[in-house]
Amino acid sequence: MSVQTVEVTEAVLSGFGEVGRGPAPLKGRGELRDQPPLARGRRTAYPEARSSAGRAGVIGFVGPREAAPQATEPSRLRRAAKSIRPHLGTLAGVTILGVLLWRLGTGVFLDGLRRIDVPILFVGLGIGLLTTVFSAWRWALVARGLGIKLPLVPAIADYYRSLFLNAALPGGVLGDVHRAVRHGQSAGDMGRGVRAVVLERVAGQIALITVGGVVLLTQPSPVLADARRVALMAVFAVVGAVAVVVAVRMNRAPSVAARRARALRAALTEARGALLSRENLPGVALSSVVVLSGHLGMFVVAARVAGSHATVAELLPLAVLALLAMGIPLNVGGWGPREGVTAWAFGAAGLGASMGLSVAVVYGVLSFVAALPGAVVLVVRYFWSPTPPASAAAPATASASASVSIEKYAPKDSAKLASNALPFSAEPSEGRPMTPESV
Repeated sequence: MSVQTVEVTEAVLSGFGEVGRGPAPLKGRGELRDQPPLARGRRTAYPEARSSAGRAGVIGFVGPREAAPQATEPSRLRRAAKSIRPHLGTLAGVTILGVLLWRLGTGVFLDGLRRIDVPILFVGLGIGLLTTVFSAWRWALVARGLGIKLPLVPAIADYYRSLFLNAALPGGVLGDVHRAVRHGQSAGDMGRGVRAVVLERVAGQIALITVGGVVLLTQPSPVLADARRVALMAVFAVVGAVAVVVAVRMNRAPSVAARRARALRAALTEARGALLSRENLPGVALSSVVVLSGHLGMFVVAARVAGSHATVAELLPLAVLALLAMGIPLNVGGWGPREGVTAWAFGAAGLGASMGLSVAVVYGVLSFVAALPGAVVLVVRYFWSPTPPASAAAPATASASASVSIEKYAPKDSAKLASNALPFSAEPSEGRPMTPESV
């Protein structure tokens, strides 16, 4: 062994000893072989270091296991936020109810429940029947304006089912989603079915905002000054938004602007035909006013049942605020923002926050009772849904399979011509060799 080779070997082994187990004396091949292998049977935490060491012909260094990369904390937070996001509305509703129970006590809830008797439940059922029939009629009118046939009786049953799902499930809109999907599937046009439900709900919200805005701007209420200030700011905001849209459309490329304009024009034309046409506008307006009047009347009944002696003029602005709060999808079956806003409004009006919470509880119970026929519709549709008879389905299946088999296994024209023209495509009974075409 040359002197240069010995020096290189000593340098490598001395460096390895300092990193791993300390200095290793170089006395001979036997002593070097007797030392325990350092990286035998273990995997290094740094693959690139081991690969480079392997290429250099030196045993790789095994680093500490604690040096392995660990999961970062932001990723866990993102996963937690992603899992909580679908339940945010339920958590918000439960939080609001918990704060109300903590501040006002459970006696307010129990007092509101004790005041409800059987005649009041029947009153709630009657008001619910009126509002549901007119809501289903409005839905049928909107669907007809979009070119979808929707009879009134099935529309009433589907609307009852939607109300029950809204009252029984978190969010308050899952029933409408179910109604839109089922109607789109039954009509054979999912897009128009969904748009019919959306426009029907938009018509109801337009009526609530229009009538509620007039009430809040004219009747004495805790938000009278704020409502006038917000209305003025809303007018300026709308004017500014229109100006921005016009400016953007003027500076946009002609092709993009034309495409967006066509899409917007088509959507507005469809909405105008469904809501503002000469055939649908009277019915949509009348049904929306009747439905809103039914909700306001139920609130007044709930206030009387809870023991409030306020006049109807004093209760109307508070009822509008409660109905606007019900449109916020942060609730548990409709419970949450409605109770919080009603308790605050009654307290600000000098009628007592406890009285407002009691009124909201009674209104919530009456609304749930008004939607109970939807549970009957669910049960009936589940157990007695129409299904095609087996005798009628079997011939259709047999004929379909026969047609498929005939079409699949029928000889093609080219094969027939080849079997008649070529001598090697005869039948097996003739003793001639078979070709793929004859098979």
